[in-house]
Amino acid sequence: MENFVLTFSFLLIGMALRRLRHFPRETAQVLNLFVIHVSLPALVLLKVPGLTFSSELLVPVLMPWGMLVATALLILLVTKWWGWPREITGSLLLLVPLGNTSFLGIPMVRAFFGEEGIPYAVLYDQLGSFLALATYGSVVLALYGSGEKPALRAILKKILTFPAFLALLLAFALRPLTFPGPALALLEALAATLVPVVMIAVGFQLSLRLSPEVIKPLLAGITIKLILAPLAALLFCRLFGLDSLGPRVAIFEAGMPPMVSAGALAIMANLSPQLTAALVGLGILASFLTLPLLFQLF
Repeated sequence: MENFVLTFSFLLIGMALRRLRHFPRETAQVLNLFVIHVSLPALVLLKVPGLTFSSELLVPVLMPWGMLVATALLILLVTKWWGWPREITGSLLLLVPLGNTSFLGIPMVRAFFGEEGIPYAVLYDQLGSFLALATYGSVVLALYGSGEKPALRAILKKILTFPAFLALLLAFALRPLTFPGPALALLEALAATLVPVVMIAVGFQLSLRLSPEVIKPLLAGITIKLILAPLAALLFCRLFGLDSLGPRVAIFEAGMPPMVSAGALAIMANLSPQLTAALVGLGILASFLTLPLLFQLF
């Protein structure tokens, strides 16, 4: 509980800093860039080499893809039933299946599961959510967006040059080795910056803009993302007797709110910007209520 309060406090600090004139509008982007290029790769290099390969690792790797297929199909059914326009369908298809499993997910996993849960969260994010954003996300943008259509070469380049993904490949290669003391201390210090920096950045860019026409799609998206998806993941794991740390972290990550990066891409592609911003902002706030409740079900 102490870690959860600490994480939420960082969020409030970010919201407070946004009101100070000393901090430019680009503050959140700068903090996010630091996390992407420094904090997250350091965390991957620190935690992944200690993983022991077993069938338990398959759950956090495969779970995000199963959730993607299930939630995307449900979104298509809901949008067809209500007759919502293409831009709303595209926004929901991009944001609901893709969770904020890195920027919010890793700090929340640390808060509820401790350091032992982080490697599973990294696998869920890097081999699931991140790859899904680069592949599935590009398809959704190509079909529903009004921006430039992504090419296959550009998608592959995005995957292969992403710092955390490169760190993941390096971490697997370095598993037989042991980091020297100074290198280990450096990685620990850099990895420790992830939670405060990323949560302050999330708080700094948190905003809610609601209009009547987006309320119904917003409620549908939030309900599917924060309630139905993690409950489906929990039911699946219970049916197959998967109750160790890896599956629990995977279920928890399945309940994360919509991905901030996916929201940015949706807005750039003109996929209902108001709905997109509301899904990201309200989703983060609502997750501080739904995630503790989800944790109590374990």
